[in-house]
Amino acid sequence: MKAAAAFLQKQNLQGEIIIVDDGSKDKTARVAEDAGKNIQVPFKVLRFKEHHGKGFAVRNGVLASKGQFVMFADSGLCVPYTNVLKGLSLLQQNACDIAHGSRKLPESIIYRPQSFLRKFISKLVHWVLLFWLGIPKNLTDTQCGFKIYKGDLAREVYGQCFSNGFLFDVEIIIRALKSEKRIREFPIEWTADLDSRLSPTKNMFGVLGELISLKKTLRRSAHK
Repeated sequence: MKAAAAFLQKQNLQGEIIIVDDGSKDKTARVAEDAGKNIQVPFKVLRFKEHHGKGFAVRNGVLASKGQFVMFADSGLCVPYTNVLKGLSLLQQNACDIAHGSRKLPESIIYRPQSFLRKFISKLVHWVLLFWLGIPKNLTDTQCGFKIYKGDLAREVYGQCFSNGFLFDVEIIIRALKSEKRIREFPIEWTADLDSRLSPTKNMFGVLGELISLKKTLRRSAHK
């Protein structure tokens, strides 16, 4: 939170910070509220008693926003907030409607890469998304937790989203493309989070289940 507030102040940008506590069992919400007392930027903490998933958390954070532009970033500070300026520039110039940070672009700088197992699973999931769900090949990094949207569009598309798990990004992309919204990627600086809660082996079957559920739901929606 302090890093986000410092970025907004240094860049002279108006904004708000929204922290979503998705049923954590620690003191995340209380720590966030205490940290907010020491910053000069409006903030709010959304608390949920039950754990639902990353998609649920991001969706509720986006729907609680009010800004002209909306972004979400993973809490581990894997990407410095200064990287926001690259995507924000694309939106301000109306070069796109959604700007995705990507770790896969040649210009991106990776300070600490993913483990071999994570890289393998990432490539496998990306292959499935391309050939089974029809994600465009020019979108190289659908799962990067650093995305920026035009505000009204973000609230509209996230309001339609049902995915609560890790594949919410994919549903958002598909719904946005069906509405003929433009998505562009931009390079980022990225450091792998060694404290990530996503276990490649434990979560693999869950991700596969999400893929099947997402495919069925989108197919039903297409026939309505």
